[in-house]
Amino acid sequence: MGRAEGVERALAERAGLAYIAVSAAPVRGTGPLRLLKNLASLLQGTTAAYSALRRVHPDAIFSTGGYVSVPVVLGGWLLRIPSLLYLPDLEPGLAVRALAHVAKRVAVTNEEAAQHFKAAKVVITGYPVRSEFTTLSREEARRRFSVSADKVLLAFGGSRGASAINTAVEQALEGLLEIGEVLHVCGAQDSDRLEARRQELPGDRRARYHLFDYLHEDMPAALKAADLVISRAGASILGEFTTAGVAAILVPYPYAGQHQRQNAEYLADRGAAVILENDQLSGGTLLSVVSDLVQDESRLEALKQNAARLARPDAAPRLATHLRSLASGKVA
Repeated sequence: MGRAEGVERALAERAGLAYIAVSAAPVRGTGPLRLLKNLASLLQGTTAAYSALRRVHPDAIFSTGGYVSVPVVLGGWLLRIPSLLYLPDLEPGLAVRALAHVAKRVAVTNEEAAQHFKAAKVVITGYPVRSEFTTLSREEARRRFSVSADKVLLAFGGSRGASAINTAVEQALEGLLEIGEVLHVCGAQDSDRLEARRQELPGDRRARYHLFDYLHEDMPAALKAADLVISRAGASILGEFTTAGVAAILVPYPYAGQHQRQNAEYLADRGAAVILENDQLSGGTLLSVVSDLVQDESRLEALKQNAARLARPDAAPRLATHLRSLASGKVA
């Protein structure tokens, strides 16, 4: 269950899962008129979720937070269906804080996030990742992308891309390609412009620049192949980057509340990443930071090792165990 036009719909359908659209809207940061409209949407979504859940009648609900989860968890609560609420970030948003009162269990990625909830209700599981993050070798990952350079850089802006990162990579492209091969996941918005830039490169440089709108099945391979990642700081960095054991330059998105900032600081404070501020991001700055890290082999290796120490590769089966226990009526 999720938004009618959300990215989660395409992911669910790709996985062959039945999908139920639910209307919902945020209530934070809106004016009075918009707030009333969004509250009406939330009520409508709760009614629809209640009806859908009554029809499907699941044994348990797994929710990853966000405003779209509110009508689903509330509908389940009204039907006495237990919920496992999962917080992928370090700091809970308004929806997670509210739903924690009605959820049977709250799962979190690490100890820092656990402090926001009642100890009797919270469990620390880690961030779930696909098994390929642990089974795929670096050599096989590099073969998938036909990369052979000593250093491989991955620039990634999330499922929709990040224009600021894309622009900085474009500005620094010649210098980055001198350092190594570049895997660039740019999103659809900037794809045509960057492809035109790729075509302008000399043949030997063009072969070192691997451009993708989006990666799904091959995202674990891209992270395993990379020596250094340039990316935003969404919740996935807490699980995927650490399990892949990759060094990172993180550019927190400044308009995502404090979530991305806290995720980035969690890794940076533990010596697993370097933070580059969004308002300081430019081609010259990015190239300078990348060059300094790549030339300092001992520091780059330390970033990788520190990231790997934070990994919890068994997070997915841990979450599954707790969800199954709720479904069977065993809350302990």
